[in-house]
Amino acid sequence: MSADHALQTAIRARLVATAAVTDLVPASSILDRNARPAPDPAIILGEGQSVDAGRIDRKACRVYATLHVWKKETGLSGVKQIAGAIRTAIHAGRLDVTGWQCGDAFVSDMRFLRDPDGETAHGVVTIEALLSEA
Repeated sequence: MSADHALQTAIRARLVATAAVTDLVPASSILDRNARPAPDPAIILGEGQSVDAGRIDRKACRVYATLHVWKKETGLSGVKQIAGAIRTAIHAGRLDVTGWQCGDAFVSDMRFLRDPDGETAHGVVTIEALLSEA
């Protein structure tokens, strides 16, 4: 399994197992899909990038996973609350990434945007992880 896919699977598993997240977003609305509108509220598992970590054995990579948070609201309070719950869930302990050892995983960036429709808030959460082949 690719590092990107393995990390995405581990992130979703952590989020759906964390009550602080599912109290805000139902587990059935934490998904990988490519369509709008997203369920309200929703966490959409988005884009990923894998970069060689620079070790001589070439068995490690730094993986970036993007999560999109959507909520019908005129402000940004709700998406910020969901993003905070995501951060707490990711930082709660080492992720179990199938086929890989996860040496580090953390939220490296959170951005909050107002959708042009005037009714929807959008958050973008970037999770960065260092993975080594198991």
